Amino acid sequence: MKMRLGITDYIDSAHYLPGHETCGIVHGHTYKTEVVIEGEKKETGMVMDFYDIKKVIKEILREYDHVLLNNILEFPSVENLCEHVHSKISSRLEFPLSVKMWEGEGKWCEVSSIE
Repeated sequence: MKMRLGITDYIDSAHYLPGHETCGIVHGHTYKTEVVIEGEKKETGMVMDFYDIKKVIKEILREYDHVLLNNILEFPSVENLCEHVHSKISSRLEFPLSVKMWEGEGKWCEVSSIE
């Protein structure tokens, strides 16, 4: 039986969207990031220990916290940021997973390899 586990974490970052009428100036957001993995329960009774999931996620998100995202991504829209974070997490966790990032309140993007 497949199970899903999820964690939520937060980062604060600045960015600007080149050429965008209102978002073309430097401004910041708090990004809420939800990561969900999917897998089979092991003999331990767990899919993966929450401690281990959180350790990986925090290491990856640290790269994006309190930085100008334009130094990482050419066009740091929430779509490109979510895709970038999903790729990094996928390379570290061997599970189908989804990453959902909220840019402030009420606006989000989700990238998923869960079928």
